Amino acid sequence: MKLAAVFVALASGLELDKDTWDAATAGKSVFVKFYAPWCGHCKKMKPDWDKLMEEYKDSKTAVVAEVDCTASGKELCNEHGVRGYPTIKTGDPNNLEDYKGGRTMADFQKHATENLGPSCGPANLDLCDDAKKAMIEKYQAMSTADLEKFVDESTKKMEKAEADFKTFVEGLQKKYEEENKAKDATVEEIKNSGLGFAKAVMASQKSKSEL
Repeated sequence: MKLAAVFVALASGLELDKDTWDAATAGKSVFVKFYAPWCGHCKKMKPDWDKLMEEYKDSKTAVVAEVDCTASGKELCNEHGVRGYPTIKTGDPNNLEDYKGGRTMADFQKHATENLGPSCGPANLDLCDDAKKAMIEKYQAMSTADLEKFVDESTKKMEKAEADFKTFVEGLQKKYEEENKAKDATVEEIKNSGLGFAKAVMASQKSKSEL
């Protein structure tokens, strides 16, 4: 975990990415805007969202943040299935749901007041079920060195899985392009063989036979 990056994120109004996400959201409810700087609706929303982030910047139980999907937050946006901008999600940081409320400042404040609060995490074990509590306690019992090793190895495994999948998809894309090119060549060859004329002659003969 890059603690320096976390501190920078906290100081800059919670512009989060994959490196800072876990530490910034642990044990808290989340209200996050995924955006692109060039997006018109994002620009229009920015003043209200900035104000809301400022209101919650010192909260111990809630995180109001934003993620730039065109910069360091791109990987995080992909993980959360962001397909358009702005996309607003809320809830448990490990199980975000689409925000379906209004887009005015009053709407944002109402949602935050009524829905943001503490969630299961190291600081809120009483909110965890037995399975999650046991998992947290297992990691708390580990030494810092072992914990860092586990996080590093697990992160590398996820990155490898993502890289392998990307390679697989690229292979499929290449195969698709090759097959599509072969198909187009076959179709073009058949057309050039006079298929159109053959159809015209057949239609003509059929028309004469019906007289």
